[in-house]
Amino acid sequence: MELTTEMRRKTSHGSDISLSSSLVHLRRNISLFSGICINIGIIIGSGIFVSPKGVLQGAGSLGLTLVIWSLCGVFSLLGALCFAELGTTYPSSGAVYAYLKAIYGDLVAFLYIWISVLMAIPAFFAIVALTFGDYCLQPLYPDPECPPPRLVVQLFGTAAMLLLAIVNIVSTRLSTLVQNLFTICKVFALAIIIITGVVQLIKGQTQNFENAFEGSTFSGLGFALYAGLFSYTGWESLNYVSEEVKNPNKNLPRAIFISVTTVTMLYVFTNVAYFTAMTPAELLASNTVAVTFGDKLLGRFALAMPIFVALSTFGSINGNIIVCSRMLFVGARERHFPSILSMIHIKFLSPLPSIVVIIALSVCYTFSNDIYTLINFFSYVAWTSIGATVAGMVWKRWREPDRPRPYKVNIVIPILFVLAAIFLVVMGTIDSPIDTAIGVGITLTGIPAYFLFIYPKRLPKWLTRFEGRVTHILQMLLLVVKEETIQ
Repeated sequence: MELTTEMRRKTSHGSDISLSSSLVHLRRNISLFSGICINIGIIIGSGIFVSPKGVLQGAGSLGLTLVIWSLCGVFSLLGALCFAELGTTYPSSGAVYAYLKAIYGDLVAFLYIWISVLMAIPAFFAIVALTFGDYCLQPLYPDPECPPPRLVVQLFGTAAMLLLAIVNIVSTRLSTLVQNLFTICKVFALAIIIITGVVQLIKGQTQNFENAFEGSTFSGLGFALYAGLFSYTGWESLNYVSEEVKNPNKNLPRAIFISVTTVTMLYVFTNVAYFTAMTPAELLASNTVAVTFGDKLLGRFALAMPIFVALSTFGSINGNIIVCSRMLFVGARERHFPSILSMIHIKFLSPLPSIVVIIALSVCYTFSNDIYTLINFFSYVAWTSIGATVAGMVWKRWREPDRPRPYKVNIVIPILFVLAAIFLVVMGTIDSPIDTAIGVGITLTGIPAYFLFIYPKRLPKWLTRFEGRVTHILQMLLLVVKEETIQ
């Protein structure tokens, strides 16, 4: 049993609310600038401050490291252009989930959202939250030989997620303003690193670039590419909230192109700057690369670097709450999860239940001890599903040539992207077969769940009644109702 409009007229304070003049649904509040900030703010999270070490470990040399960072940027841009077409062709929020459903049907879409909610999304949140905790505590534990207690780092990351969950619940507009502010902060932080690196080059500090490709190895190429591409994760983020973007047919492609191009240039220049101050050996020895860079070159201003990095990861958590909760919201709207997750708070107009579930699962993953295993878990799911989505786009071009496509890319771009995605998945599997096997195993557990609870047109009456009662109770407690659509 669900709440009706009449049953929603009382707030928790007992005051009357007139809802007849406005429907309860997500608003189009995201402008072009906010869309760019959401994408940049999510892409520039923990990756550029964590992954340089992983990329260098896999590449073996400074020169190949810079090549990989550039290739990852080009690869991400190709994928982003494909998603610009997908986002204007299939305008529903939910990004990969919505596109897989439209192209392959319910089962494939359900398996994607199943593995995403159970593993990929919480793992990603945990990585960013742990990085936030590390950099927050770094000024108190400057000695690399004496790192902060792991539990304290985990508690700091958890606190950040809980605080931002409240912000996203209270106001979508406030969460986008927070995203804009922290995006500016993180771009400013990278600008400091880049400008300092340019000054170093002008001074002639180029010794680390001599024999740049010495020691290059391809045995760890898969690991290096996964680490690099992890830093670009999020270029498809705006597609998750396309129903909230103003004039999406124009602003979605523009925001995607501008954001990915900007981030690619920032990343390459930042890595060049790192190597003006650190040898490859020094970079490999550092767990907080940006802080080590600041300690070497920024003098008394070095303390600002961990603060800026913490702000960067804080903004990334906020952006990911915005987009990931929308995917869960859309999945529940399509009956792939309990209906309570497709409901919106009657006052705040935010998907409160979805936000709560995403954060609760992410907090559990935050208490993991191996950050690189989490990256492997996330990367396997991300590139398998994204590659399948773009391959489906090519297939739909052939099957449905007359479907309106407000934005359309050259067919060569998605073909190249799919081939590169296949290469990434194969290389990642070779480098980390156990992690891949775990990911496949968890994905397959979604098959019986689908045929037991999703595929049947009618569930057993006792189960339907039980879900209805639980849903009704949660609606009353959380003050949420189903989204109302404009007729």
